[in-house]
Amino acid sequence: QVQLVESGGGLVQPGGSLRLSCVASANVFRIAAMGWYRQDPGKQRELVAVISSGGYTNYADSVKGRFTISRDNAKNTVHLQANSLKPEDTGVYYCKLEVGRLEVWGQGTQVTVSS
Repeated sequence: QVQLVESGGGLVQPGGSLRLSCVASANVFRIAAMGWYRQDPGKQRELVAVISSGGYTNYADSVKGRFTISRDNAKNTVHLQANSLKPEDTGVYYCKLEVGRLEVWGQGTQVTVSS
């Protein structure tokens, strides 16, 4: 059974940066598409960024130019570098692994952008 563990969330001031990481417990990571999603209380989970197994990336319009998703297949890890953070970036960030019919979510990490 594949498990995902996120880390790197926290409290940051507007304009600051955070680096989120998500480690997968199995080598299926290397053929999987990986994504980061954000969820606010009472709202649906929304896509932030995705990266394919081949390294192709896609971003939500709200984070383009500020966030960068990357992956390290040797370490079964996907990162989300979040720069120039805004209060509206606040939420719980979830990592997702998807390959074929397999879909696995992490437990989430809280990001709060506030002065």
